[in-house]
Amino acid sequence: MGMLFRMATRNLGVHKIRTSLLGTAIALVTALLALLSGLFTGMQTTMLRTATTLMTGHVNVAGFYKPTSGTVAPVVTKAAALRAFVEKKTPGVKLIVTRGRGWGKVVSDKSSQQAALVGIDIGAEVGFRDVVQVKTGSLEGLREPHSCVIFQSTAKRLEVKVGDTVTLSAPTFRGVNNTVDVKIVAIGGDLGMFSGFNVYVPEATIRELYQLDPLTVGAIQLYVNEPDRAEEIAATLRADIEKAGWRVLPPVSQPFWRKFDTVKREDWTGQKIDVTTWTDEMQFMKWTLATVGTLITIIVGVLLVIISVGMMNALSMAIRERTREIGTLRAIGMQRGGILGLFVLEAALLGLGATIVGVVLAIGTAALVNGIGVGVGEDFQMFVMRETLWLEMDGGTVALSVGVIAAATIVASLGPAWRASRLPPVVAMQSAK
Repeated sequence: MGMLFRMATRNLGVHKIRTSLLGTAIALVTALLALLSGLFTGMQTTMLRTATTLMTGHVNVAGFYKPTSGTVAPVVTKAAALRAFVEKKTPGVKLIVTRGRGWGKVVSDKSSQQAALVGIDIGAEVGFRDVVQVKTGSLEGLREPHSCVIFQSTAKRLEVKVGDTVTLSAPTFRGVNNTVDVKIVAIGGDLGMFSGFNVYVPEATIRELYQLDPLTVGAIQLYVNEPDRAEEIAATLRADIEKAGWRVLPPVSQPFWRKFDTVKREDWTGQKIDVTTWTDEMQFMKWTLATVGTLITIIVGVLLVIISVGMMNALSMAIRERTREIGTLRAIGMQRGGILGLFVLEAALLGLGATIVGVVLAIGTAALVNGIGVGVGEDFQMFVMRETLWLEMDGGTVALSVGVIAAATIVASLGPAWRASRLPPVVAMQSAK
């Protein structure tokens, strides 16, 4: 094996031009694959972080209250006891917050728009400041009653700025229209699909708008140490809540707002609890990630085909150029397995070395892109959930890139290497003359 390794290394050194060209191609393909994987991982991480900060917890304990069989409100009454129970029964909880939920019209002096109204306690929302990049104003203003935070796209549409007052208008759950005037205390940078229709106000403002008592919340949001276990945690929690005496809705993988019509048609009154996960509430994220993942898979497949064809062509040319060398090796006693191993080893060394160079290039490029903050257009912001690109080059991404390209290089070398090993010594010596 040591002899084959030395021969393979020397052969790569002798054929410098071919080795350099093929190695450069493999390195560039590896770098592109690693950057695409880093883009997808960055999107996935950013979308999860943004969605679970602005819109949903990893696990949500919410529900519907029906004062009559035909009237429904997305609230949890007497929520303090339920929150204490949930906190006790859920291991690995990092944070629990409550949110208010609503949908209404935001009216300025010059324009108006429909918006999702989200009631938050800014003092308890430790991750909110990290996600929302404030352009003007301060998030601390949300500590004051009758305040609100909007995003740049909403501010542009309403033609407002920090310090202006807008009116929130919505029908209460008893069917009476109500309004509340709020002051804009901060305007955040756009975060794709999440920033176009969200308005954040103190929880007390949501209660005032919908005329709810202080013990009523829209949802109890749980943030856990292992978000991947959200489905398992939700199933266990759902069973525990029901066993403790609360009425619980059956699990349905839909966001809460899509359940209104179904719940409204059901013949019951009072409170029912609904336990969901972030994937239930943010289904469009799953579709977006699946679409992007499919596109990246297609691109990676094309790249692998290109590099495989290039490798096979290069090795086939090498075999024709080295026919006499093959004949000589066979004549002095090297077996077919040795010839096969020599060519495969050359391809493996070339592939491994080039992929390492490609990964280093990708890591450097990703660090540069993240450092300078490459801006993206408004249309692309809905996918990356940021104003700039973010590439996340984790260890799994690097290992995947090296493994896939190196494996493709070795597999592509098997055909030409096998043909080289089948050349009879006499034929090889004669054909080389």
